[in-house]
Order: sequence, then structure tokens, then C-alpha cells
Amino acid sequence: MTIIIRAHVLPSLLMGFVALFSPCVLEAQEPVEWGEGFVFHTFSIAGVDPVTGESGVAVTTRNACVGNGVPWVRVGVGAVATQASTRTAYGKELLDMLEEGVSPQDALDSAIGSDEGRENRQIGVVSIDGRAAQFTGSGPGGWAGHRSGQNYAAQGNVLVGPEVVHAVAETFESSEGSGRHLADRLVEALEAGQAAGGDRRAGRLQSASVVVVDPRQGMARREDGQTVHINVCQHLTPVAEVRRIYDTVSGTLGFRELYMPTGNDVWQVKLLMNALGYFRPDDKGVDRTAQAMVYDGEIARAVDAFRDDQGLSNPSSGGTPSGFVDAEVAALMWKLVEETGRAHDVRKTIRDATRIRR
Repeated sequence: MTIIIRAHVLPSLLMGFVALFSPCVLEAQEPVEWGEGFVFHTFSIAGVDPVTGESGVAVTTRNACVGNGVPWVRVGVGAVATQASTRTAYGKELLDMLEEGVSPQDALDSAIGSDEGRENRQIGVVSIDGRAAQFTGSGPGGWAGHRSGQNYAAQGNVLVGPEVVHAVAETFESSEGSGRHLADRLVEALEAGQAAGGDRRAGRLQSASVVVVDPRQGMARREDGQTVHINVCQHLTPVAEVRRIYDTVSGTLGFRELYMPTGNDVWQVKLLMNALGYFRPDDKGVDRTAQAMVYDGEIARAVDAFRDDQGLSNPSSGGTPSGFVDAEVAALMWKLVEETGRAHDVRKTIRDATRIRR
């Protein structure tokens, strides 16, 4: 959270604040609910993509601003999630050791060996080569545990049960080799854990975050390689909000309803309709040109034909506008493209077009 005071709006008030707080600097503020403690009872997943070299963490909890404390990533090195009675120093310490060539298990053993508070900790670490190590102390309440596999470490505490971590792990495993962006896969895993019950507590502030770094040349605009950093400090449904932000920023098909606009997702509709034979069936794919981003009459008619064949409402029924596409229709398009066996090629085509670089 950052406090911004507009000097040109309230100059006298600004001067009063400066006098009151000087010589302190008003910068990023910690949530008041943190108090003196720093506890994130939560579930998370740290993962890497062996093909792209990306590493990242996705996490959610019933505490404010979880992204400020739990996820730690380093380009070309790996990822760490430090939670429960959170010791943020583990992030740098573990990544330093991984960068020096220490295995995740040896690094974790070394880090917790002299930590008197370790029984209240929960840590997951994964190196860029896909090895993982985890620790869950005896202190975190509710159900607490972890599960890891090649390229990931999933962990959680104060959960409704083990089904949460299992859902996170199995969902991430199922998307291995899919060609999807790591951030997309991490968010999907988080959604699965939330759907399985998630955090057992109620009546508390909720937050979620996903952070990813990418070592490939030209992928990040930052020196630290960070490509994705979505930090929802407080929201009634933070995981859903992370997904909404991710899909909106990346221009993923289905994030909005389409009715004669322009945009990257319009081109994706044309690709799907082409793959299903409704849009320029004699062409192999659709080049991503400026005109391909325009939702014109040609693609609207193709969508109407598709909706008619699928038994969906059409303009002739008096309710749905011509060319209407929402998340439900987009999901049906993808389902049918999957059945044709062309989904892998289509996803590969749109991969770069939906990459987040900010």
C-alpha cells in the first residue's frame, strides 16, 4: 500500500503531515492488522518451468497483503515460499544457497537448523532444475502439510484438510508440458486449492499474489527478470481477482464480453473459429495483423453460425446481440478445439501474444 498526497489539492494539509511525521518518510505502509507479528497461515505453490526457465510463487491467505511476505523468486535460480510464522529472511538465504549450487534439501536443512522458531514455520523451496524441499513444523494450527513433485512445492496450513494441497499439486502437475505460461499455471493451481476449501478461517481480510521471473533475453523489462507481479492486498475473493487481473492484462480470451470491439482477444476468437472451420476455413490460421484485431461483420457472422450449431441463443431469437462472445462461449470454443486435436497448436500460436511483460 502506498499513501499518495496531492500537494496541489491540499497544500496546507500536506505541510501539516510533513511537520507531524518529519523526519520520517511516508512510503509503503504495512497493514495495521499485522501488528508486531508476521504470520501468514496460508497455502501456496512455488514452481519452475524447465522449458522456459521461469520460476514463480502463487499464494493466498486470510491475512492482508500476503504478497509482501511469502513469495520470493530469483531469475535463473528458483523460488521460495516462507509462511506460517513467516521468517522473510529465508527468502534471500535459501535463494543465495541455491545460487551457490547447494541442493534445495541441504539449503533448507541448513536454514532451519539453527532456527529456534522452526516448529512454527512452513517453507517450500524449488530450484531451477526442478528439485524441491519442504518443511512443516508442528506449530501451525488446523491441518498443515505439504506435497512436492518435479518442478514444484505446494504447502499449506490452517486449511480445511489435505485435499487443498492435493488439488494444488495435481492441478499443477496436469498442466506440465502444456506450453502455458508459468503464471497462468500457478494461478490455476491456486484456484483449485481454493475450490477445494482453502483456508478454514472466516471473517478475516483476504489476499493473494503471484510473482514470476523469466531469464530469457527480452522477456522482462526489469533487470531482476520479473515479468509478473500481481499483488491483491485485500479483496473478498482475492484468488478470483488475481485471475481477473491476469486475464485482463494479458488480453486472454474470455476476460470480457465481445461485441464489435477491437483487441488481442478478437484475434484469438478468429483463430478458434478458423480451427473449427467457421472463419476462413481455407486459410491455415489467422495472421496477427491490425485488421485481425477488429471484430467485424465477418467474424460476427461466423460466431453466430457457431452459436446456432451449438443450440445457443442467436440474434433471431430477439435477445442475444450478433457476434456475442462471453466466457461461457469462449470455454465451449476451446473444448471443441481440444476435441479436434488442434488445441496445442493454437495455444502455441497465441502464447507470445498473451505474455505479460509488466
